[in-house]
Amino acid sequence: MTMDRVIFGDNQFFGINHMSEEKARAQAIRFQDTASIIEVLDTAYAQGIRTFMCTTHERMPEICDHFRAHRDRYPDYRFYPCMPYAHKYANAVTELGMLGALRSFLPESGVLGTLIQGGKALATSDIESIGRMLVDAEMKMFAGLSTPVIFIQNIVTDLLLGLGIKDAFRIFSDHIRTRYQAEPGFITMNVPMLLDALDAVGIENPIVCANINKAGFRMSGGVARYEEILRTRRFRPIAMSIFASGAIPAREAVAYVCGLEQVESIVFGASSRQNIQQTSDLIRQLSK
Repeated sequence: MTMDRVIFGDNQFFGINHMSEEKARAQAIRFQDTASIIEVLDTAYAQGIRTFMCTTHERMPEICDHFRAHRDRYPDYRFYPCMPYAHKYANAVTELGMLGALRSFLPESGVLGTLIQGGKALATSDIESIGRMLVDAEMKMFAGLSTPVIFIQNIVTDLLLGLGIKDAFRIFSDHIRTRYQAEPGFITMNVPMLLDALDAVGIENPIVCANINKAGFRMSGGVARYEEILRTRRFRPIAMSIFASGAIPAREAVAYVCGLEQVESIVFGASSRQNIQQTSDLIRQLSK
């Protein structure tokens, strides 16, 4: 499967800005209405961007409904779901407790129903089953839409790395391939450690999305280490945070990442027509 060179991200829609809380709040207010999100996605689509990499935020079902209802308008549109959306689960656990949160996201049947009703400890096999069910619950909003790559979010990827639970990556990968006929993707802040873990469980040439930028912003191991990894390891990199949250001028940032021949795709978020056009044009121009 070939990924698009330019991918559109969703941080700007849900009040996420790594450098400015004020800007994040302003964006959250602007995009309270789903129609305003669709307007920006239409702008990106008009610029030839056909892939939307998005979290499983509470607002996403409304966006998915729009694309299902207007298939003829977006015949070649693809979603790259990224799960879980951590805040959704954290809030549910705070309000309902662990089992109450699971009950709110999953049907009371099978393994989960037994656990909740009997109060049993979560055995390893039960955790695996619940993990698969949580993936399925998150994917329901994308039913009928094209989802050729499905990602596990960095908050979970890097937690699993820290705990040394490598088998979870194989469980996720196998489920995504078998159930959804899709490629598994992994988002991380630590590419070297992730690649070692994926190698250990037999996941070859993985799709990995990570911060790749000239400033070394949120790149565990630093710029030189990442450049070495790109030269010497076999994987399919997607670069995110290429502007280091505004610390690097646009042309300089894009030129650096496009100069890394191993980078397959670049994901960026923007909310104005001018920035979407400028960034997408720069990526295509400097990728030649």
